[in-house]
Amino acid sequence: MTDKKAVIFCSSHDLEQKYIQAARTIVRAACLAGYDIVSGGTVKGLMGHVCDEAAQCGAEVIGVIPRFMKGLEHPALTECVWTDTMSQRKDGMREGTSLAIALPGGIGTLDELAETYCLAKMGLYGGRVVAYNMEGFYDPLKEQLKTFVDRGFLYEDSLRLISFPETMEELKALL
Repeated sequence: MTDKKAVIFCSSHDLEQKYIQAARTIVRAACLAGYDIVSGGTVKGLMGHVCDEAAQCGAEVIGVIPRFMKGLEHPALTECVWTDTMSQRKDGMREGTSLAIALPGGIGTLDELAETYCLAKMGLYGGRVVAYNMEGFYDPLKEQLKTFVDRGFLYEDSLRLISFPETMEELKALL
């Protein structure tokens, strides 16, 4: 167990192999950089692959799971934190982490990323916020953030609080 933790926000869906491989590569790189891994902790979709890879790398694998998902917890978890709500889950996933990485994902991943970025903007999350922009996945979000700035809804200096690496090499450099 290390004193560094990274939370990985990712999909619970079964996806194409390229997303699975990217998730595993990122987790392996984070583990090699000395991070333990926090995730949604279930066996479903990319979350399952994140837990598998972290366990294979010998990292602590911490899952934060709402009680209504009982029975879906990943068997490789070294710690399972149960919550009553999805909001508590997001808080629990971020707790004690110094790095938040959002992989390509759906509305749940976007929710986790947006809240973490907002908390960083307000000074309530001190970790690095990263959205892996694999194949331009997060380009629309980058454009929306620029629209917020252009129309006065977001200060431009707030953009420095989130990174959008486009390659695995760029992402690894942020670890």
